[in-house]
Amino acid sequence: MKIIILGAGQVGSSVAHNLASEANDITLVDTNSTLLLDLQDRLDIRTVVGPASYPEVLSRAGGEDADMIIAVTNSDETNMIACQVAYTLFHTPIKIARVRALEYLNHTKLFNQEALPIDVLISPEQLVTDYIQRLIQHPGALQVLDFAGGRVQLVAVRAVYGGPLVGHELQDLGKHMPGIEARVAAIFRRGSPIIPEGKTVIEADDEVFFIAARKNIRAVMGELRKLDKPVKRIIIAGGGNIGLRLAEAIESRHQVKIIDCNPETTRRLSERLGRTIVLLGDAADEELLLEENIENTDIFCALTNDEEANILSAMLAKRLGARKVMSLINRASYVDLVQSDVIDIAISPQQATIGSLLAHVRRGDVVNVHSLRRGAAEAIEAVAHGDRGNSKVVGRAVAEIKLPPGTTIGAVVRGDEVIIAHHDTTIQTEDHVILFLVDKRYIPDVERLFQVGVTFF
Repeated sequence: MKIIILGAGQVGSSVAHNLASEANDITLVDTNSTLLLDLQDRLDIRTVVGPASYPEVLSRAGGEDADMIIAVTNSDETNMIACQVAYTLFHTPIKIARVRALEYLNHTKLFNQEALPIDVLISPEQLVTDYIQRLIQHPGALQVLDFAGGRVQLVAVRAVYGGPLVGHELQDLGKHMPGIEARVAAIFRRGSPIIPEGKTVIEADDEVFFIAARKNIRAVMGELRKLDKPVKRIIIAGGGNIGLRLAEAIESRHQVKIIDCNPETTRRLSERLGRTIVLLGDAADEELLLEENIENTDIFCALTNDEEANILSAMLAKRLGARKVMSLINRASYVDLVQSDVIDIAISPQQATIGSLLAHVRRGDVVNVHSLRRGAAEAIEAVAHGDRGNSKVVGRAVAEIKLPPGTTIGAVVRGDEVIIAHHDTTIQTEDHVILFLVDKRYIPDVERLFQVGVTFF
């Protein structure tokens, strides 16, 4: 696929890195020539220097025959105009734009072929907010990802001593939870993947990815670790877009405090938030945190624009007694450095954004993609089409399907029914199939499985 990425910032460069490794023809556009040279040295991509929305720049980038434009510059306006130019001059089939400002996002009539022709709107702030909300709903989880409109969830949990299943074989899971279906999709032990089988023994400190219907998630988590108490008290550091959205989303169900060091921001927050306590101050101020009873806080979320400040304030909150700390971190090297040892959960806006982009790049009818373990693994929701004659999956039991190495089918969603996949589960046409890949090199093989032969058309 020929893809033009506009903006070589952290999201743009992360997307380029992900897509260039999958045999796509990538051109990256930015005004910063030094940044582009560095990326060109490291990745197999073309680069073009210039303002992303200029017709001449888009033409030099190959706009005439591009399959997709992904506009992720730091300017909402540039992203929107670039999509308009691509549509008007080049009839680009797929136009994706990052738009942050709620003032635009609240007016959906703006985004259609007659107004601003953007096919897919991406708001990293909203994606991160939704992600944090799921983590709050499932205390103890490392990741919680939705599939099939939230009917199925993929959850990552670190197994700990005392969990009923720890030290036991996976095939005992059904005996422990009669009537509850779940499937362990993958296990990462000391950073390396293990393909789960019935006789695989769960060890303490294993990172276990399992798939279950939303209503059964808590029961399965209880098999791998002692269940955390429900979350009541939350402190948010940073009143920017994500901090504000999160406070608005959770203040009716939790006791929320938000700390920001900017007087203008705190005034705006006080006007917008009805039940949240807004505090003017430094989230890394030990005295302030102690005054606000940090030791009785269930979750401390560091969500400022400064990742170093996020790491330091989260570390301090943890040392002062916060039960769990989360930190917004952009650099992958920082994530590996601090997660689990110092900070319970490192949240990467890029990973959340890349997943939503990949769903539109994947071949076959792929409706959902989640990038896992900093991009090394991937979870995919694909729709099966056709019949046994022209499809490699329809009409076949899971055991018959030639899955690539390290790939498991975790669940099948048929209408409103959630079916946890077993070896004899047969795929039907229009089923939503949820797969887990521990090695994303095999994504093209999975895509081919879900592509229908020409006879179908």
